[in-house]
Amino acid sequence: MKALRFVLVLTLILGISASVAAAAHKVTLITMDQMDRHWAGVDEGAGKAAKEAGNVTYNWTAPDVKDDAKQIEMINNAVAGGANAILLAANGPDAVTEALKEAVAAGVKIIYVDSPANFPAEATFTTNNEAAGNTAGKELIKALEAAGKTEGKIGVVNVNAATASTVAREKGFRAAFAGTKFSILETQYGEGDVLKSKEIADNFITQGVVGLFGANEGSSTGVGNAIQEAGGAVLGVGFDQSDALRELIENGHLIATMAQNPDVMGYEGMKAAVAVLGGKTVSKNPVDTGVTVLTKNNL
Repeated sequence: MKALRFVLVLTLILGISASVAAAAHKVTLITMDQMDRHWAGVDEGAGKAAKEAGNVTYNWTAPDVKDDAKQIEMINNAVAGGANAILLAANGPDAVTEALKEAVAAGVKIIYVDSPANFPAEATFTTNNEAAGNTAGKELIKALEAAGKTEGKIGVVNVNAATASTVAREKGFRAAFAGTKFSILETQYGEGDVLKSKEIADNFITQGVVGLFGANEGSSTGVGNAIQEAGGAVLGVGFDQSDALRELIENGHLIATMAQNPDVMGYEGMKAAVAVLGGKTVSKNPVDTGVTVLTKNNL
């Protein structure tokens, strides 16, 4: 009986140990919002890597809209909830830094996906947004010249003036027009909301622009919808990918969109989190997760 009791106790201990090991790391993904298909892609990649690791309890959370205060609250909640690591797409590069300082002081590891804050992290996985924005500008110039237009006004619909990723995209986009006869109007911000972005694009079209650029999924969808409604006289390029954007390109309302690889961001971000939590060292140098120019020819 004693031997049997010992075996049972040992089995129970081993079972508890295996259960604890299976949930050794608690990792939370916090994105800018829940609106864009892009964030679902990051979640899918992170979830896949978590499943492969086998020792991660993983969840995704985000504000309903882009809002610094709401994102800060979610960072604080993740820390209070016992997160060992946070995968973060920072809405504002400076707004969340105090919350991140407190998180790190509590022993939480920070990994950036898509958009970093101005605060050191264990690793960063993001698109080279400036280079991708420059490619978007060149694609628009090429399309405009093919349509016989070598000058005219260009409108930019961005998210806000603080989000590092979209600011970099605009910087690259504007640089592409250096030395041309095109003039880029003052940027307007729609917070990534499709309806607000469409209204801005409508106003640009009323001002007689020949081209438009949307700096993220919502902005680009708004731009494409405005061009469609206006009858297609204006050419537009966008950023990110979704079913709506693919349809706009298929129907000729957008020339192209710069498709990121959000699943790679999430997947590699989770792998880095697991490695760091396991005591391994990962490179702190930002990793470019790439971009594809989606046109009607390669949808």
